[in-house]
Amino acid sequence: MAKTIMIVDDSASIRQVVSIALKGGGYDVLEACDGKDALNKLKGQKIHLIITDVNMPNMDGITFVQEVKKLPDYKFTPMMMLTTEAAEDKKQAGKAAGAKAWLTKPFQPQTLMTAVSKLVLP
Repeated sequence: MAKTIMIVDDSASIRQVVSIALKGGGYDVLEACDGKDALNKLKGQKIHLIITDVNMPNMDGITFVQEVKKLPDYKFTPMMMLTTEAAEDKKQAGKAAGAKAWLTKPFQPQTLMTAVSKLVLP
């Protein structure tokens, strides 16, 4: 059974590029356009990894990570930030919120897949 990864990004093109890479790697993909949309889509199903942007409307990625970590079903779900943000204070805020990895855009699909393979347990 394929592992499921959620992509949270307000950019449809980024969601598409990430989705193509993940599906090519054998993963199932759920997509959300911002943190609020993503929280609404977390309905108790098993998610093996959440990849989220930082800068999004309605709910930014760091707030989203904090909110997910409050949910008993998802408290231990690994989370990765995929963002244009490279500032150390943002990285620290993401780590403090519970993000396990930080990948900056633009990115190479192979770099993404390497990071994913380290976070999604077999």
